[in-house]
Amino acid sequence: MNNYRLGVTGPRVSAIGLGCMGMSGMYGPSDRAESVATIHAALDAGVTLLDTGDFYGMGHNELLIGEALQGGRRDQAILSVKFGALRDPAGGWMGFDARPAAVKTFLAYTLQRLGVDHIDIYRPARLDPNVPIEDTIGAIADMVKAGYVRHIGLSEVGAHTLRRAASVHPIVDLQIEYSLLSRGIEAAILPACRELGIGITAYGVLSRGLLGGRWHAAGPGDWRAHSPRFQGENAARNLALAETLRHAADLRGVTVAQAAIAWVLAQGHDIIPVLGARRRDQLAETLGALAVDLAPEDLAAIEQAVPKGSAAGTRYAEAQMAHLDSERTHAG
Repeated sequence: MNNYRLGVTGPRVSAIGLGCMGMSGMYGPSDRAESVATIHAALDAGVTLLDTGDFYGMGHNELLIGEALQGGRRDQAILSVKFGALRDPAGGWMGFDARPAAVKTFLAYTLQRLGVDHIDIYRPARLDPNVPIEDTIGAIADMVKAGYVRHIGLSEVGAHTLRRAASVHPIVDLQIEYSLLSRGIEAAILPACRELGIGITAYGVLSRGLLGGRWHAAGPGDWRAHSPRFQGENAARNLALAETLRHAADLRGVTVAQAAIAWVLAQGHDIIPVLGARRRDQLAETLGALAVDLAPEDLAAIEQAVPKGSAAGTRYAEAQMAHLDSERTHAG
């Protein structure tokens, strides 16, 4: 497993990270024992970056990871935790809170659920429109000084916000969606990150399964049923793109998922794909992408199969898109 430094000031992490969100119900029921076994298999394979959020399953995900890290495995992991999303007892979303006092309260509960004494990378999951980013970053910086956090990251913010945040404290990475179907960061956000020495942890690399080669329909409890890219004609058009990619992948002896992951890996060592494998067989396929060496003509064929801007539908529903700092006009 190759390891790369996350940004100029961050820790060294594995070339691929494991996103644990799907182990806590976002894509329908999951098996707890298999989830723990998948985390163990990832660590055994040299995957060090584990990504979670305190609102995934209302704390379920952190408790799960804490269980998986028992028995001396904490030192094998770089824990990346998002915070700030507010949820009600029914699982509904109620907004976002990144006030300094909230930052420290969220962190206290996260440390307890994970059973650790520090978080390696701590980040607000979104920009709180009611709180200056300088205040939020300043509060996390206090926790860095106190030893409870090692590094600070951000998620789904634009270049303007990145610059403001970096003026307060070094930012090691920006977590943001990036895939063949979601290339919006290439215009302004990725160049800004490279200018500032900030790494990218890319989620949605398989577009939540559209480029995984196996998705057909959302089952019970699967939030993709409400995603524009998975609805009606949009879903049909996007799955047609996936089939075109499958043809290009078949010619190179890899799966459609491996082709999509390898394409992101080829965009630079400062971009770390975070893949949401929920089972060991999914993890094995994901790790197989590390062995895929794409020549320039391979990259061209993949981009011809899924041209830039060809996705049908936005990556989140309209109401959620409106709250993404990374999608606003000042994102550049």
